[in-house]
Amino acid sequence: MGALGPNEWAAITLSLRVSLVAVICALPFAIAIAYVLARKQFVGRQLLNVVVHLPLVMPPVVTGYLLLVIFGAQGPAGRILDQWFGITLGFRWTGAALAAAVMAFPLMVRAIRLGFEAIDPGLEDAAATLGATRWRIYATVTLPLALPGIFAGVVLGFAKALGEFGATITFVAAIPGQTQTIPSAIYGLLQVPNSGAAVVSLVVVSIILAMGALLLSEVLAQRMARKVGR
Repeated sequence: MGALGPNEWAAITLSLRVSLVAVICALPFAIAIAYVLARKQFVGRQLLNVVVHLPLVMPPVVTGYLLLVIFGAQGPAGRILDQWFGITLGFRWTGAALAAAVMAFPLMVRAIRLGFEAIDPGLEDAAATLGATRWRIYATVTLPLALPGIFAGVVLGFAKALGEFGATITFVAAIPGQTQTIPSAIYGLLQVPNSGAAVVSLVVVSIILAMGALLLSEVLAQRMARKVGR
């Protein structure tokens, strides 16, 4: 890791920060959407499913461009956030977190939805017969049983956010120390002669972080599955 300079370490730190914020902000919405898709039948359900998964199939650059148009300084949402709340997303690390959250969201929803669909409805029906309200059933039965899927969604989202490149660089560019994450730092170093050692070091760091997240997810999911008796 000796080949890493201040800019590379800043990119690593920023990537962790962006990924963590992206997952934390996206998680409540991912749980809500996953539950709706898993349990509810309504007009427009398939359209909602398509919209949620659209970032998976669209080119990331297109997603980044749409974010720039909507949340940039001249975009409708960007102007409202700036004028009313003093929040600027374009070319800021917060914008990188938004781009990472949008790209990670479909994977989070998919994993969490599978967790909800794996729950035996009979357990919820049994709680209802005992007089539990709908919200109490959700909080004490449904959500705990779905925790392995939620953990899987969190880790998949974190790993995706950590490796996000196309949408991020389109929306917030790659400004060292401000918006340059690990992928954009690697891309930038590839354009610089004699930077192979730094590139390899960043690649190794990226692999270690991704593997660590996946291993942690597996351990937590197994422990949670044992606690809920699955």
